[in-house]
Amino acid sequence: MAEPTDVRTPSDLPSTLAELRASGWRSVPVKHEIRANAAARIRAGIPLFPHVLGYEDTVFPQLENALLAGHDVIFLGERGQAKTRMIRSLVDLLDEWMPVVEGSEINDDPYAPVSAHARALVAEMGEETPIAWVHRSARFGEKLATPDTAIADLIGEVDPIRVAEGRYLSDELTLHYGLVPRTNRGIFAINELPDLAERIQVGLLNVLEERDIQIRGYKIQLPLDLLLVASANPEDYTNRGRLITPLKDRFGSQVRTHYPLDVETEVAIIDQEAEPFSVDGVTVRVPEHMSDIIATISQLARQSPHISQRSGVSVRLSVSNQETMVANAARRALAAGEDEVVPRVCDLEALPASTAGKIEIETLEEGRDEQVLDHLIRSAVLTVFRERVRAESLVRVIEAFEGRDPVETGEDVAAADYVTLLTEIPALGAPVDQLVGEQASAGVIASAVELVLEGLHLSKRLNKDAVGGRSQYRARA
Repeated sequence: MAEPTDVRTPSDLPSTLAELRASGWRSVPVKHEIRANAAARIRAGIPLFPHVLGYEDTVFPQLENALLAGHDVIFLGERGQAKTRMIRSLVDLLDEWMPVVEGSEINDDPYAPVSAHARALVAEMGEETPIAWVHRSARFGEKLATPDTAIADLIGEVDPIRVAEGRYLSDELTLHYGLVPRTNRGIFAINELPDLAERIQVGLLNVLEERDIQIRGYKIQLPLDLLLVASANPEDYTNRGRLITPLKDRFGSQVRTHYPLDVETEVAIIDQEAEPFSVDGVTVRVPEHMSDIIATISQLARQSPHISQRSGVSVRLSVSNQETMVANAARRALAAGEDEVVPRVCDLEALPASTAGKIEIETLEEGRDEQVLDHLIRSAVLTVFRERVRAESLVRVIEAFEGRDPVETGEDVAAADYVTLLTEIPALGAPVDQLVGEQASAGVIASAVELVLEGLHLSKRLNKDAVGGRSQYRARA
């Protein structure tokens, strides 16, 4: 991501137009600047977007082509597909510092000023024109498109205060520039572009093709130099027809994003994005099989006929579910006086709170939402169980349940009780070792035991009864 905007300007940079010329600085269009910096990174093998995962072989090649071609770009994808993150990361491809005419509102190029203020200043002071330097983090403008967005917000409007100060309406200095010209020589982004009213979309046509803007009835044209990027949801973009055809045609490249294609990528994103749980005196360990379950829930949700795929199933669902699962495990451990927090299968019961608001369930029956969510969680547990535990190691476990009392699990069962259970049912040792290894802590062992027992139940190898806040597993009759 780009550096903060409060960075201190280096003292050795040129401060006048004459010094700028003497330094050898050359003015290049912003797209050429981005192309050169992107090419240098690609040649050096440095990722252009190191904090975006899962797009290495799909999205990034398209985006790199667009940047090298000097295209304006529209990102097409459902919510939670890192569109905004990639857009904001483009700032890192700009040069760190850029000179402008001091006092300019629209980042005037000292060699080719376009605003009335900058032209007048250069004409008056010549080679002694003062130069200011703008950091790349300040060369990015962003607007969330909403139906009430006005053309004045994007392009500009007459400033009545300046008129009241005595200027004539015909004076260009009465103009208040909008977001687009204020991002001149930088990157301007519009999120959810189809939500912009069609009459406002028309105002962007000149920006994309003729590279200028016109404000009100003024006979002025400001030749702008910028990279325009936008994001849109496929449902809006292709079906509702809310993006006008001339504007769609002016974007050089359309880049299609997607959700993580596999569990491994989803888990990597979870590890990167989930807020770490931290409490003094408490150690948090999340076994791989529990993170796999969280990721698999999202993967299955994206394939479920009961969940609206038009709205999408964001990666934010996985991140929120991971945080909720860890939080429930922490609450359980703190109540039990344990200093190790390890999520178990029983902690998955807390997930509906973080899942329900992030997916849209399509069902005509009242009260089916909970059933759909429960089915997703159970299916994810069964999927991970089958992938991580070899079937041959379970035969002896099933046999060990014949003729013995039920095994109880639940939030109020201590981790040490699961370790004791391993001594009572030695057959559990093999599948537990497959899941967490031989040197696992008590909390991690407890997590593995719960997955084995729940997996055997979901595989119809053990029966399960809910008794209060506990679950009892016993041999099938």
